[in-house]
Amino acid sequence: MGIDIPCVGAVIFDAAGRLLLIRRAHPPGQGLWSIPGGRVEPGESDEAALIREILEETGLHVDIGREVGVFVRELASGDRYVIRDFLATVVRDGPLTPGDDADDAAFVHPDDFEGYDLSPGMVDTLTNWGLLPVDGQPGSVAPGA
Repeated sequence: MGIDIPCVGAVIFDAAGRLLLIRRAHPPGQGLWSIPGGRVEPGESDEAALIREILEETGLHVDIGREVGVFVRELASGDRYVIRDFLATVVRDGPLTPGDDADDAAFVHPDDFEGYDLSPGMVDTLTNWGLLPVDGQPGSVAPGA
């Protein structure tokens, strides 16, 4: 039996309703687009970890909002990433600059997701949580909420 690895992710929309995505530079998920986030370091709060990860991966400064859900990703080793996802809002605009574990970053409208190789389950999970539109209808959470 493996161990649970605590992780966090950020759901960040801009004013145009586009979702912030990063392209992972390293395994697991290398080359796939997903929301920014990563591991929680020992002694670090979820909020501190998320602020650090977003700054490292995108160059953006954010405020962390409410938790929107938990996603578990099973690894071949038997370990599990337990990812707590939070809404976040950019508080200081600056250039969107991929770095650390990201080799690209972009705000992408859900209508344009087909052009991106997305992490498995990301769209379904965010849709089930009411964060993405269903059949053209807006989700229950307003962009930037």
